[in-house]
Amino acid sequence: MHLPSRQTLPFLRDWGADPVGRGVWRFSIWAPQADSVAVTVEDRHTPLRRYGDGMWRAEAPAQAGETYLFHIDGHTIPDPAARAQAGDVHAPSRLIDPTAYRWTTRWSGRPWEETVLHELHIGTFTAQGTFRAAEAELPRLAALGFTAIELMPVAQFAGHHGWGYDGVLPYAPHPAYGTPDDLKHLVETAQSLGLMVFLDVVYNHFGPDGFHLARIAPVFHPDSHTPWGKAIDFTRAPLRRFLMQNALYWLAEYRLDGLRLDAIDGIDDPSDPDFVTELALTIRNHGFDRPIHLMTEDDRNITRYNDPAAGLNIAEWNDDWHHAVHCLLSGESHDYYASFARDPLTDLRLSLTEGFVEQGQPRPPKPGPRGEPSAHLPPTAFVNFNQNHDQIGNRPKGERLLTLTDPARARVAHALLLATPPIPLLFMGEEMGTRTPFRFFSDHGPALAASIRDGRAQEFPHLHRDDLPDPNDPAHFHASRPQRPDDAAEWEALTAALLHLRATRIVPLVKSGTPQATATITAPATLAAGWRFPAGTLRLTARFAPDPDATPPKDTPALALGDPTTGPSFALWLA
Repeated sequence: MHLPSRQTLPFLRDWGADPVGRGVWRFSIWAPQADSVAVTVEDRHTPLRRYGDGMWRAEAPAQAGETYLFHIDGHTIPDPAARAQAGDVHAPSRLIDPTAYRWTTRWSGRPWEETVLHELHIGTFTAQGTFRAAEAELPRLAALGFTAIELMPVAQFAGHHGWGYDGVLPYAPHPAYGTPDDLKHLVETAQSLGLMVFLDVVYNHFGPDGFHLARIAPVFHPDSHTPWGKAIDFTRAPLRRFLMQNALYWLAEYRLDGLRLDAIDGIDDPSDPDFVTELALTIRNHGFDRPIHLMTEDDRNITRYNDPAAGLNIAEWNDDWHHAVHCLLSGESHDYYASFARDPLTDLRLSLTEGFVEQGQPRPPKPGPRGEPSAHLPPTAFVNFNQNHDQIGNRPKGERLLTLTDPARARVAHALLLATPPIPLLFMGEEMGTRTPFRFFSDHGPALAASIRDGRAQEFPHLHRDDLPDPNDPAHFHASRPQRPDDAAEWEALTAALLHLRATRIVPLVKSGTPQATATITAPATLAAGWRFPAGTLRLTARFAPDPDATPPKDTPALALGDPTTGPSFALWLA
């Protein structure tokens, strides 16, 4: 029997507080402009010594559970690399022994080709909104056929509830969700069920409330901004290590299977290699004992991170797939949907065979080109989705796709997503057909809350302010928990059937090598597509409207959905 084991410290960080043995901890912080730096552990005061690159460091007696603060030229701040806080983002930090958790299981990971992602937000995934409560839902997801969960950011942010993309303490799990050990237990429970665990991390900006490092160090680029605020200066070596080691920290101390890098198009880095490339190489060369998988969100549709020839093996969240499906099903054409609303079925055909839709070609009404050719990339370079937190939650009222289209057409899109070679992702509740909205919500003081309300009003000028949900109203946080609809069993049965077919028949084909792909529009609102792999062939027909001229297929499908002569339908063949 494998006995519980105490975790060893994976590596000594350049930042924060780490135990070095015999009741002694090492404290480190970057303060290049400071004249004096010290740390107070409870009531014990220890000066730090200046080293290269503006780093300050000292060893001092301390015990796990004690609180501490840094003092820099009259400023008192919590540890930017704290593993936990004693309260909110302005409170003292708390010492956490990273070796104290006892892992009771071993985990060797899973190949990327087997990945089926279930994206979830811990705060709204369950009524309790905690890591521990989330564990109770994992057997259901595993039984349906999911192989991975992806957690929206859990790094501590200001307030009780929020999406997590305004984190300011990137090493500390948000306390409303639970303790560091609670998160490790969630990971271990998931992996014991065969579920990989991915974490969404944000390296393109810091949140507007509680990022105290900016008070004592030149964190931001003086002349560059992102849509979310000041741009991080990635040319600062200590700050670069702060974020680089953050990725290693989550993977090593929490035994995660991979990361999703949020909005990397917001990372302005002239370095060679750039931050994303260096991060991927650092992770690959770290010596993990299991596969580590990376995903990015990148609005530019570039391919240099995703091309296997580059050796980074990063997959890309494919918004183009979503936009084509959304426009086809909803008929919407506003804002960024405009170029996809002109001919969404043709766009979907292109995405089925080449991944990106926008590859640098003219795309009216867009004023200029977007993207690069992507036909050379394997299907597994793309993560496709019909819904995700952004595409639902960034709508003014957070409506789900099922409230915008006919359920029969939505089921065909569901089947198309889960039965095609790219990596599929579903957003929490999608597997059971929930109609519950997922809204944008936050928890800030009056001034910042008013600023966010103003920003939302500017983002949706066609709506009266009274018609826009107030993100700071807790009711919208509570209303965003997925509720089980009346037809949940039907949706879950479809999801399970598709994922069983994917695991047993489609994944072996995907593992055999890159396919030759074809797709055609054979009738109004009908797609026929095929992938010839080294190990076999996958063919399908997806009809989004009735086809009175449809004839029964000559060979029996491995999976069929609907009657093509009377409504939307889907059929799939494997050989």
